Amino acid sequence: MSDGARLWGLRLLALGIAIGLWFSISFEAREAPSERLVEASVSYNRPRGFVVLDPVGSVNIRLRGSSKAVRRLNPYEVSIQVNLTRAQEGTFTIPLGTENILLPENLEVVTIEPPSIQVELEREVTQRLPVVPKLVGEPAAGATLEEPEILPNQVLVTGPASRLRKLSGLSTREISLDGHAFPFEETVPVTSPDPLIQVVQPFKVTVRVILQPPRIEAPAASTKKKGKKTAPGR
Repeated sequence: MSDGARLWGLRLLALGIAIGLWFSISFEAREAPSERLVEASVSYNRPRGFVVLDPVGSVNIRLRGSSKAVRRLNPYEVSIQVNLTRAQEGTFTIPLGTENILLPENLEVVTIEPPSIQVELEREVTQRLPVVPKLVGEPAAGATLEEPEILPNQVLVTGPASRLRKLSGLSTREISLDGHAFPFEETVPVTSPDPLIQVVQPFKVTVRVILQPPRIEAPAASTKKKGKKTAPGR
């Protein structure tokens, strides 16, 4: 094949590809527009040393696009980002607009429900709290429970100051006494009653459960009365 024929072949191939792309794009553009309501997660870019109290986790966004684009949409591709880096402690209202939304380019926003959210920022503090073991069940064989030992007996936590003031301590995961009649140890995680309060360190503590087994009394020794032997008569 001559160079000229090869060149014309490449030109025709490029023309065919261009026509195919144009047809695909124009066909999608001619499709009837469609709408879809998705639940978008909300994330907060908060200033360092602050925490958002009771954050709104999601909002509803109605999107519009071609039928094909709407069908292919994965709801996880749509999210809301709220920038709070310049905010101060307190409660305020944040309006939501298209500048807060991350979504595919071939879709447009119709509505955001609700159009604004309320945000409460509070300072985050770090402190130590005592740990109490959570014991459940009953010891076996009549054993009695004494005061357990915890090592370490305090953990470092972080969270909103107002929430931490309400806590006198944290508890461990449940430790079952069922089937135990003698002392034993378990290393268990420390749990938080509030998702905004996080255990920094250590995440686990060792609990020594002190059980006293029941006393088994020895049976009383039986005594036999010895009678006097009578000498046989002569």
